[in-house]
Amino acid sequence: MSPSKATTVSVPTKSEPREVRVSSPDRVVYEATDRTSEVSKLQVCEYFAAVGDAFMAANGDRPVALERWPSGWREGMKLTVGPAAQQQGEGFYSKRLPKGAPDWIETVRVTTPNGRPIDELCLTEPAAAVWAAQMGTLTFHPWAVRAGDVEHPDEFRIDLDPQEGATFADAQRVADASRELLAELGIRGFAKTSGNRGIHIYVRIEPRFGFDEVRHAAIGFGRELERRGVGATTRWWKEERPAGSIFLDFNQNLRDRTVAGAWSLRPRPGAPVSTPMSWSQLADVTDPRDFNVFSVPEYLADGDPWAQIDDVAHSLEPLLELWESLPGGELNFPPDHPKMPGEPPRVQPSKKVAGHWDSDGNKLDG
Repeated sequence: MSPSKATTVSVPTKSEPREVRVSSPDRVVYEATDRTSEVSKLQVCEYFAAVGDAFMAANGDRPVALERWPSGWREGMKLTVGPAAQQQGEGFYSKRLPKGAPDWIETVRVTTPNGRPIDELCLTEPAAAVWAAQMGTLTFHPWAVRAGDVEHPDEFRIDLDPQEGATFADAQRVADASRELLAELGIRGFAKTSGNRGIHIYVRIEPRFGFDEVRHAAIGFGRELERRGVGATTRWWKEERPAGSIFLDFNQNLRDRTVAGAWSLRPRPGAPVSTPMSWSQLADVTDPRDFNVFSVPEYLADGDPWAQIDDVAHSLEPLLELWESLPGGELNFPPDHPKMPGEPPRVQPSKKVAGHWDSDGNKLDG
């Protein structure tokens, strides 16, 4: 079969529509399932154009890493991850802007935990998302900062990750307990499905706290959930997490750590979407796969559930008070992050030999 000719997708702007060129528009990005038909590259680009306003409200004016699957996604494909790309796969992250970007695409400079500067895509208009989709992007991973101040997050993220034996219903239960706890603290949270089994909760915060402070707020919040016995855990090492629990991934609030952006597609069967919802809508979900590339534009036609997310920027102080008042101390940072003061040893508890580590978590020589 000869390759399909390039076409264009017209994306509204504040003035004239932006015409985004789409090469190989008939390429199959998602194969058909028993629930959904196959999805072409053109359909992926048209999806991001259709949800453009809501997508920009959630992700706009932010540096963003791109999760790219240039040949499409199939069951069994792997994502290139790990230090020095330990696992090579068909998908990969683009933190630097891909080559060949049109001149209207903008970037913003961010700094990695090791001090390396990177110029990442900045989402300034919906057409930027469509162009990224043309480059094979399915999932957008925005930072929790705005381009005007990349050192102070304006977003607090609660990433609820079901562990082995846990279900989406378990994540719903912990999410509702999270909603209640936030409300007790005078804070309004906004929820979305992860596009898989998890749930993400976002809170707009005053941009005057550093990444480490936001991470500590997440640890404090998670410890209070643990204390309430709702099935949440902040245990960093998987071997220590109870079966059927929901891990609150506090490290997702660090510099250069991201979660799937709102309205992003996910590399899963049926092209599911990480879908923002009201709390009542979330409570009614029985299968998050129902929210996919085909159904979400119609779902969104009833209104953006996150329309009020920017109305109030909350103080992080009530959450930091939990960090200060609840016992437990510092927890592990991700392996690609520099060793931090007070951090426990970076070794699985089952493999730790006490005599090989000092009281500050540093490995002893010899």
